[in-house]
Amino acid sequence: MQIKIPQDDYKYLWTRHVVGKIFQYGITPNRVKRIINNPQRREEGIAPSTVAVMQKKSKKEDKGELWVMYQTVGGKKRVISTWVYPGVTPKGKEIFVPDEVWMEIEKYKKN
Repeated sequence: MQIKIPQDDYKYLWTRHVVGKIFQYGITPNRVKRIINNPQRREEGIAPSTVAVMQKKSKKEDKGELWVMYQTVGGKKRVISTWVYPGVTPKGKEIFVPDEVWMEIEKYKKN
């Protein structure tokens, strides 16, 4: 499967971090958009003014969840990160965010 690098458009802004995670996990940009538009669960993001949304993996035998963290900036959604959680996360619990995501968020807050 060949994954294309997502480009910023009128609706989405993509960070370099999320582009790396898309390739790492083999998730397509269209799947990330589907998760944002039709989440099975929505949580307050761990970073300030962010939202984390989730969909379960599609295969029945493959338990796990696909998560996307984004923030709304000027009518656009800035996609910050995506990750695969190998199990089922408990509702309302804090979601782990890697340190590299925090650094990326801080960098964008300065701009």
